[in-house]
Amino acid sequence: MKKILIVVLVTVAAILNPVKVFAADAWAIAAEALGVLAAYQSTLRDMLVLGNDVNAQMSVRKQDMEHNGVDKNKRDVEIVDSVMTRLVNGGQYELRVNSLPFVWSVNDSEKFNAACYPMNYISINRGLVRGLNCDENQLAAVLAHEMIHGIEQHSAKSYAKAVAQQLGAMMIGMNVDNGSNIDWSKFNGMVGYSIAKNISVPVEYEADIGGFYIMTSAGFNPGGCAAAMKKLDYYVRYETQDIFEFDAHDKSSDETFSDHPDTENREAKLLELMTTYGGGHVTVRKADRAYRVFIDGREIFFSVNIGDDPTSAAINAYYFAGALSKAFHDHDTIDGWNFRRVGNRTEFLTDDFAYRELHELATLYNLGDKLKTLIELAYKYESPQRRERIRAADAERKAVWDKVKAEADSAKAKAAAQLRVNADIYNDHGQGELALKEIDRALRATNQDDIAECLGIRGRAKAICGDYDGALVDANSAVERDPKNLYNFLNRADVHHMRGELDLALEDINRALAIDEKNSIAYKLQGDIFDEQGNSESATESYRKVYALTKKNPRAIPLTYLEKIDAKAAEKIHKANTKRADKKEKSNDNA
Repeated sequence: MKKILIVVLVTVAAILNPVKVFAADAWAIAAEALGVLAAYQSTLRDMLVLGNDVNAQMSVRKQDMEHNGVDKNKRDVEIVDSVMTRLVNGGQYELRVNSLPFVWSVNDSEKFNAACYPMNYISINRGLVRGLNCDENQLAAVLAHEMIHGIEQHSAKSYAKAVAQQLGAMMIGMNVDNGSNIDWSKFNGMVGYSIAKNISVPVEYEADIGGFYIMTSAGFNPGGCAAAMKKLDYYVRYETQDIFEFDAHDKSSDETFSDHPDTENREAKLLELMTTYGGGHVTVRKADRAYRVFIDGREIFFSVNIGDDPTSAAINAYYFAGALSKAFHDHDTIDGWNFRRVGNRTEFLTDDFAYRELHELATLYNLGDKLKTLIELAYKYESPQRRERIRAADAERKAVWDKVKAEADSAKAKAAAQLRVNADIYNDHGQGELALKEIDRALRATNQDDIAECLGIRGRAKAICGDYDGALVDANSAVERDPKNLYNFLNRADVHHMRGELDLALEDINRALAIDEKNSIAYKLQGDIFDEQGNSESATESYRKVYALTKKNPRAIPLTYLEKIDAKAAEKIHKANTKRADKKEKSNDNA
C-alpha cells in the first residue's frame, strides 16, 4: 500500500507542475509526507558522495567486465566508443560539480539494455548493440538517454527512494568513503532493482527529451530516438522471454507503475520532438503498415517494410524525416540546403553523417527535384515567428547548461578541491584523458585553492597521454609557483620518470623527501625507479620504508620485494591469488 501511495503522490505532483517539481526532486516531497524524508536525504547524500568517487567508478567498471565478461566483437566496441566519444565531446550538456566525467564499457550480456550507474559509468550490453544492429543513431539515442540519467543524478535519487521505502536495504552500511571496496553483486542488484522500479515515468520522459537534444547537438540524426524506440517496442512485444526485463502494458494508462513508460507513447513524443526541432515543417504519419513523411502537409516520402525487418518502414521514415528536420533547424534560408545539379540528379545539403539515409533514399527514389520544390515552398511561406521559436528554444537550452556550468565554476572551495583530487586519482589509475577533463574543470573553478598543484597534476596527465613536452612545461610551472608543496616535486618526478629521465626523477623525489621524510608515495616512486635501474638493494630499502609508513600494508609494494621484507605476508598473498585463480578457472569451466 505504501508503494502505491508514493507513486500516486509523485504522479499528482507531475500533473500539477511536471518540470519544476521534478527538477526540485519531487520524491522528497512525497517522502516528507510519508515520514521517511530523513532516510531518503541521508541515503541520497551518501549516494552523491559515491557518485563523485573515482575509485568507485573504476571499481564498478572493472567488476562489470569481470562479472559479465567483455564483448569480444571488436566492431561492437569500436562503434560504441565512437558514438560515446561523439556524445561526450560534442553533445550540449554540462556536468554538476559533484559529477564525474562519463566512462563506459561494452559487456558480454545478451540482454537488450544499458544502464548508467551513480558515478557516471555507463554499462552497455552486447545484446543492445546487436539488437540495434550496430546502428549509430539509435545507439546515440539510447546512450544519450543514459547520460541524462547520470547528469541529473537520477540513479542516486532512485536508490535513496528505494532505501526510504525499505525495499533496497542491501546497501545500507556500505563504506561510501572507499568506493574501491564496492561489492559488485550488491551494487549491481541495487541498480537493477531500485533504478528499474523507482525511476518514475516523468523522469524517463525527461531522459528521453534530454537525450534527444544531446544526440542532435552531437550531430546525429534527430530521427534516431524514435527509431530506437521502435526497435525497443518490437523487442519488448515480440522478442524478450524475460518477464522481468521490461514491464509491458496491456493499457498505456497503466504506465505509472512501470519502470519505463509505454514504448508507443515514448515513440510518439520523440516524433513530436523531432517535428518541433525542425520548426514544425516535417511530420510522419502511419498508414496501415506504411509510413508517410510530409513537408508542411505535402507528402514527400512513402516507406514500407523491406525484407524481413518489420521495423524498417518506420525507421527509414524516421531517418528521412529526421534529416529534413535537422536541415530546417540548422538553416534559416533555403540557401543553406545548397541544391545543385550533379549529372542528371538534383543534389542537396552536405555529406554530413546525419544526412546519410536521406541522401540514400532520395537517390534511390529520385526525389531531389520534388524535395527542392517542397523546400522552396516551405521557406516561402514560413512565418518569422516560426524561425524565432526555433532560435528561442536553442537559446533557452543553452541558458540552462550555462547555468549548470556557472554553478559548477563558482562552487565552494571544498568542491573545487575535490575536482583536483579526482584528477589526481584518475592519474593514479592511468586515465590521463579523464584526468585532463577533471583538471580543466578544477582550473576553471573560481574558488580553486591550489593552482600550482593543479598544473602539476595536469602535467602528469599530459605525460600519461604522451604529451611529454607539454607535461614538463606544466610540471616546471607547478614547482616554480609553489616549491613548498612536495607533491609538485612528486608530480614532476613522475613526469621525468615517464620521459625516461630517471636521475632527474630521483632528484625531485629527494627534494620532496626533504620537505617530508615520511611520505610513503615518494618512497614508492623511488623504489620503482631503483628497481628499473636494476638496483634491487636500494629498491628493497625504499619499499621497506613504504611498508612501515603504510602500517604494513602488503598490497603497497611489489610481491617480489614483499618476500624479502615480510615472507609470511607474501605467502598469504600467494595463497589468496592461487585460490582466486582456481575459482575463476572453475567458473570458466562451468560456463
